[in-house]
Amino acid sequence: MEPFKNEPLTDFSAAANKQAFEQALKQVAGEIGGEYPLIIGGEEVRSGEFIESTNPCRTTELLGRFHAATVELANRAVEQAEQTFSSWKQTSAKERSDYLFKAAALMRQRKHEFSATMVYEVGKNWIEADADTAEAIDFMEFYARENLRYAQAQPLTEIAGEANEMHYIPLGVTVVIPPWNFPLAILVGMATAALVTGNTVVLKPSSDSPWIAYKFYRLLEEVGLPAGVVNFLPGRGSSVGDTLVNHARTRMIAFTGSKEVGLRINELAAKTNPGQIWIKRIIAEMGGKDSIIVDSDADLEAAVAGVWSSAFGYQGQKCSACSRAIVDATVYDEFVDKLKTKTETIRVGVTDNPENFMGAVINEKAYNSILDYINIGKSEGRLITGGSAAGEGGYFIQPTILIDVDPKARISQEEIFGPVLAVIKARNYDHALEIANNTEYGLTGAVYSNSEDKITRAMTEFHVGNLYFNRKCTGALVGVHPFGGFNMSGTNSKAGGRDYLLLFMQAKLSSKQRR
Repeated sequence: MEPFKNEPLTDFSAAANKQAFEQALKQVAGEIGGEYPLIIGGEEVRSGEFIESTNPCRTTELLGRFHAATVELANRAVEQAEQTFSSWKQTSAKERSDYLFKAAALMRQRKHEFSATMVYEVGKNWIEADADTAEAIDFMEFYARENLRYAQAQPLTEIAGEANEMHYIPLGVTVVIPPWNFPLAILVGMATAALVTGNTVVLKPSSDSPWIAYKFYRLLEEVGLPAGVVNFLPGRGSSVGDTLVNHARTRMIAFTGSKEVGLRINELAAKTNPGQIWIKRIIAEMGGKDSIIVDSDADLEAAVAGVWSSAFGYQGQKCSACSRAIVDATVYDEFVDKLKTKTETIRVGVTDNPENFMGAVINEKAYNSILDYINIGKSEGRLITGGSAAGEGGYFIQPTILIDVDPKARISQEEIFGPVLAVIKARNYDHALEIANNTEYGLTGAVYSNSEDKITRAMTEFHVGNLYFNRKCTGALVGVHPFGGFNMSGTNSKAGGRDYLLLFMQAKLSSKQRR
């Protein structure tokens, strides 16, 4: 087996790659308007209640209608997953890993199809969609290898007269609740980590991105994954989500999303229900209010590029996005001027057009919330660019920069999840670090500085799970940058790292006397 290496990103400046992606967009466009079932234990189920997936860049474009789970169907899915678990947990680690290797290979062959689906369903531009698919492939390749590593004999201290062995066993039924902003990568990462370690899965995709989730489910079918190992269960979180979390036979919940939903899941899962004989295990990766510090001696061109990309890539809809630039007073004015100039080059529009860097935000609720925050920001700082909607037909918002923001202002403290950047002036580096740590979150951050002493200080004092130096604060790579944060950013699960699969297993020790 070759060592793990990250999936290369597509070079769209090459004519052949551009043409191939355009063809994928046409192929996926030809599938628009379908109707899709739930799938429980391999059986297609039609509830007659629907979730509709629409294109946020063309809000009248209905991409598909998805039968939505009821409480009864949610209970049935957990019970089916528990039944399948009795056989799935007996399969060898090699067999389970082989399914992931096959799925990764098949997704690699159909990479542009998956990426094109995200262009339509969640408004990703070509580059962002391609990176999402590449990360999904990476998760499968990496976790397949990690599962084989954990299946090996575990080192124990020898003692005379005893033969001891420790091995890892799966937990049981795992409810996977992924977000819409990385609707393939994070979904694939959580679901395949669960199944490759011997657990069964009830997959409840986001109501904003069921189409890409359905395509992944069908890919697992194509590689021969047994029925019932993964169950496809779109449904509304307020009813179906609570049912899945509360069910006595649910053993684990893997969630990525907002702080509010993550805390609710944590609260619900903490309650022991009749028939439950375990403490439910939770992965809850939540929000962020991520800062980039620009020091007095920073390379300003590089800092501007990093802040710009981190703040406005995928419309700022990343938990790792830079929403605060904390800039030393001595370079503040020059930095702001350069950032404003660069930001005003951004093209906003439909993302099937590769000339548009930013697409629409995900839905009407997000659109209204972001515009409300911009209005709040206009009273808390000085607007220098953007500040309003950007065109008709979709949920488009201009990339927005507000400067001279107080570190304790609402737009400096609350997660906005949109293309809105607050720029804060710091008196010096001490002040910048103080500001960087003044929120309830602790996910990502970055420092632009040419001082090794200051970088060393930040490594100790800047309290986030993923800290980068002289580069953007988004774009974590599987195996390279294990991802997860502190405080209200979640449980620091470190997805894509060598500890992650342990969260889906439990250790069992066997000891016998030597004769």
